[in-house]
Amino acid sequence: MSIEFFTHDAYQRHNRRRQEHLASLMLPITGRTVLELGAGIGDHTSFFLDRGCRVTATDAREENIAHLRTRFPAGAARVVDVEQDFPADLPAHDIVYAYGVLYHLSDPLSALTRMAARTKEMLLLETCVSFGAEEAVNGIVEDVNDPTQAANGLGCRPTRPLIFSSLKRLFPYVYVPRTQPWHDEFPTNWLERAPANTTKLYRCIFVASRTPQTSVMLADRLLSIQTKE
Repeated sequence: MSIEFFTHDAYQRHNRRRQEHLASLMLPITGRTVLELGAGIGDHTSFFLDRGCRVTATDAREENIAHLRTRFPAGAARVVDVEQDFPADLPAHDIVYAYGVLYHLSDPLSALTRMAARTKEMLLLETCVSFGAEEAVNGIVEDVNDPTQAANGLGCRPTRPLIFSSLKRLFPYVYVPRTQPWHDEFPTNWLERAPANTTKLYRCIFVASRTPQTSVMLADRLLSIQTKE
């Protein structure tokens, strides 16, 4: 497999918009230990390294981890399949970072339980979702030959209510940002009719925490209307 999938302009633009948005949320990230799930070749890893974090970067594909180790030789990187039970020697971290991971899994609810078990302070989650007020997983098939997609070829497009309620069962405090990243895959009006274009991706971000978060950028309920600022 080739890392060219990770180098497309559209992919890199999407990463930049997500990272600048994460920085705007004013979360306590600096100096924390971070477990990065679905790290790919490490395009998000430097966000945390630049903030003095100790990062354990993981991915289900050995070839992605090999490239990540080349980019960050001093960092910790290992193969971890989020679809499976985590290795017994993988410790809990202050922050679990799972951007662009959940929708590549066939059983997202079990994965959230595994993520929560490794979270000391905060879970940062970004995923593709489906419009709708119901709680649904909405399984799909993905291209197993694309290293940015599901390692086993099965993914999902869960609804926001399903994710939010699942996180509420695992964490005492769950939030969504009041804002969305400046990217067209992040809607701001969730009251609209589900779009007819089923090929387009729609994304949302969640923050789950063991302690209350005081950032004014967060709402403790599932917002129907978000903004872009």
